[in-house]
Amino acid sequence: MTLDSPLTSIKGVGAELAKKFSNLNIHDVGELINYYPRRYDDYSLIQRVSQIRPGVVTIKAVIKQARGRYVRRGLHITEAIASDETGSVRLVWFNQPYRATAIKPDIEYYISGQFELSYRRLSIMNPSMELVSDFPINTARIVPIYKQIKGFKSTDIRKAIRSVSNLIESLPETLPSWIIKDQKLMDYNKAVFNIHFPGKSNDLVRAKQRLGFEEVFELVLAALLNKYELLKEKSVVVPFKQSLARQFVSHLPFQLTAAQRKVVWRIYQDLEKTQPMNRLVEGDVGSGKTVVATMAALMAMEQSYQVAFMAPTELLARQHANTIHSLLKPLGFDNQVGLLVGSLSQSRKSQAYKRIKSGDIRMIIGTQALIAEKVDMPKLGLIIIDEQHRFGVEQRKKLQAKAGHMPHVLSMTATPIPRSLALTLYGELDISVIDSKPTNRKSVVTSIISPNSRAQLYDKIDKELSSGRQMFVVCPQIHESDIASGTSVESAYDQIKKVFNNIRVGLIHGQQKSDIKNQSMADFASQKLDILVSTTVIEVGVDVPNATIMLIENAERFGLAQIHQLRGRVGRSAHQGYCYLIPSDSKAPSSRLRALESSTDGFALAELDLKLRGPGAIYGSLQHGQLDLRIANLTDTKLISAARQAAQQFIDKSENLLKYKQLHSQVKKLRAVTNLN
Repeated sequence: MTLDSPLTSIKGVGAELAKKFSNLNIHDVGELINYYPRRYDDYSLIQRVSQIRPGVVTIKAVIKQARGRYVRRGLHITEAIASDETGSVRLVWFNQPYRATAIKPDIEYYISGQFELSYRRLSIMNPSMELVSDFPINTARIVPIYKQIKGFKSTDIRKAIRSVSNLIESLPETLPSWIIKDQKLMDYNKAVFNIHFPGKSNDLVRAKQRLGFEEVFELVLAALLNKYELLKEKSVVVPFKQSLARQFVSHLPFQLTAAQRKVVWRIYQDLEKTQPMNRLVEGDVGSGKTVVATMAALMAMEQSYQVAFMAPTELLARQHANTIHSLLKPLGFDNQVGLLVGSLSQSRKSQAYKRIKSGDIRMIIGTQALIAEKVDMPKLGLIIIDEQHRFGVEQRKKLQAKAGHMPHVLSMTATPIPRSLALTLYGELDISVIDSKPTNRKSVVTSIISPNSRAQLYDKIDKELSSGRQMFVVCPQIHESDIASGTSVESAYDQIKKVFNNIRVGLIHGQQKSDIKNQSMADFASQKLDILVSTTVIEVGVDVPNATIMLIENAERFGLAQIHQLRGRVGRSAHQGYCYLIPSDSKAPSSRLRALESSTDGFALAELDLKLRGPGAIYGSLQHGQLDLRIANLTDTKLISAARQAAQQFIDKSENLLKYKQLHSQVKKLRAVTNLN
């Protein structure tokens, strides 16, 4: 048997079970071995019956009697008495009628489960049990619990993995010996074995440390290799013209913050180098990233280079086009700005293609379609990417082929990324942070409102709407029929229309066609709608200065960083902004939600989210596997630092990656990871 062998080569795995495994994306032995547990139940303490107390217990006992019966239609109960030399205890199983006939009399079993009060008697409820052996799988040890699907249990996975344990023990090492020694890591085969079947809690800790280190090491090594490959490339030199920068700033209706000035200066220094810029600008909601990007673009346009500005949605692309057009108009560069999005008519697209090819349009704003084959940007010098934090090597090469050189790349995000996360995921990027906001921007007042206090809240909102302001209502799901409970946009839309008479209400969500979403958003922006009921599709970048209220239903369902993004959609003018968080029930709100009332620091909230809920809470959903670290904890700064140092040493030592088959395969995949697939 090898890692490539089909699952049916494992004893006890037939075609039907193999089909169930395929629903978990497990198709061969290697994928089975790499399917790690999501948690563990510790049944390792074996007690005598006389010692057990309510809670998780394991005993070694003989079953004296067992019987099953139907107590009412659809409910079957199996009861048994387990005994050792110190006493007896009742076992109870629900709807497992096979139990009574399967139990062998006068043979010792390991029995593990929850010892608790049931029908006024202490019993071990729905216990796992198996014959006493030197290697129990489901009891009497630290038992792995795997993510499972309907009709498919962790016991099936444990049995299959136990059957290939000999293969696990012979797995080859995946990292250089010097890293194993320097980092005092467990051998790879032992780590994989102990992640599935830990003998002791310390074995599990060391296994997680080893495999977590390797996950981060692979990710960082991939990022560093991308970075060094890019440094070998040549880009165009864009000289800094101080007079032009001063002229631009003099026409702004506000003063640049010190943070904006610092970041712009770093970008100008990058653009003057022959190596391609690869910088990520992080800036909290409303920190002024678009102005910074426009100042970078201006220097390239002045030298007759072209700039491609890519946004994740057509809606955001149009918004950026309007903003940048007005920023560049006082300098006379506005006629060099063009928009290229899918909804343009064919004739307007053809016209845009011609103007781009001729160089008449020097700044092209659009979606990912900008890098399509039809778009010919012969003088492309700079790419600006909004809210898509990684621009892949392959995309760069396509553009390099068009322009004849590697373009500079500036990425921007309003998602505050904790430093440990940013260094791990975006190690190939130079990172700058705009860590302050314009002084004239008011903080959004955030309040948690009990569901029982809706009437009073609606009175407040009605007064605000009556004064000409607008409101977003955000819900966690689209349809009421979704598996997860919660308020849907459809039910909220109906409710809002009933509560607020004579108020114009719109609806927007991800399952609508683009033209419908764009029209709803345009109507809201032009004040043809007073209230917009939405999912989180409005989370990033939407700018409606007249909107002052953000109402979030089932607030506990969202990450802190995500709510911080949402409330950044309001209070974007001289008017005070308000964010109301309504939890699902009237219980005392969690300290996690309370943090939003007291803090407007997006980075502090993101750190708290990362600590409490993991990286998914920051991004809303995992992106192309980048955050899908199965073992590593991204709050473990010591591990991340060690992995980064080892990755740098690997490169400094000129290690041959091809010597390490599995490492090479993983790094190759990670180097290709991009948000622009």
